[in-house]
Amino acid sequence: MKGIILAAGSGSRLYPASLPISKILLPVYDKPMIYYPITTLLLAGIKDILIITSPYDLDNFKRLLGDGTQLGVKFSYAIQEVPRGIADSFIIAKNYIGQDSVALILGDNIFHGFGFSSMLKEVAKRKKGATVFGYQVQDPDRFGVVEFDKNNNAISIEEKPKNPKSNYAITGLYFYDNKVVEYAKTLKPSFRGELEITDLNKIYLKKNDLSVEILGRGFAWLDTGTFESLLQAANFVQSMEVNTGMKIAAIEEVSYRMGNIASWELVQLAQKYKQNGYGKYLEKVAGNL
Repeated sequence: MKGIILAAGSGSRLYPASLPISKILLPVYDKPMIYYPITTLLLAGIKDILIITSPYDLDNFKRLLGDGTQLGVKFSYAIQEVPRGIADSFIIAKNYIGQDSVALILGDNIFHGFGFSSMLKEVAKRKKGATVFGYQVQDPDRFGVVEFDKNNNAISIEEKPKNPKSNYAITGLYFYDNKVVEYAKTLKPSFRGELEITDLNKIYLKKNDLSVEILGRGFAWLDTGTFESLLQAANFVQSMEVNTGMKIAAIEEVSYRMGNIASWELVQLAQKYKQNGYGKYLEKVAGNL
């Protein structure tokens, strides 16, 4: 399975902070925002990741992440010249996807919860259909909303409905079989001029090929697209890290724990940050302190 991080878009809701740099490179507490979606894909066992960004931010992403060799993974890059919607990612990435299945995560989405890696690995094993993740929210009218029947099977999806049929929003994490490229090509732009991910999910739903995994009370899902939610995410990460003594989404640690790099390689990576607590933490994880 391959992975895609959609890190394009203007990030206008975060202007002026995101005027000089992609919002996906803004810090969420002690690390760049993109570290969080990278971690989600790594926890699913995905080691081949395509980052789709704007032409203006490409060099910044490459400067931060390189080709992924240092983490034992592969990073590739592609350009979305004009924001044409989330589903446009699969058209841009059609050659990259090839004959594989694919997971897509939005660059401003943060997930955290016990047992998440096991859930992701099981979903990644599925050979057919699509899987999305539902999360209960107070303001479902801001999201794509999924409706369930009495057996908890998804029966409808609506984008930003005025009268939501449930409180379950579909998060910015999606797993698809290889048919996703074919389906994406059939989509027509919405009134916003975008290829909507909800329309893509509706195709799978109509074919009875859509599964919805519910993220319950033990999970946190944060969309960092506004100043308020960005601060909320930073406070959440800071609180969790201080209380537990463990980092959230330190991609060097995650790569080590997933078996992508050895302990001595983790120690080498830690040297880059030896002047602060991040580097000392990585050394501690590697057993070097």
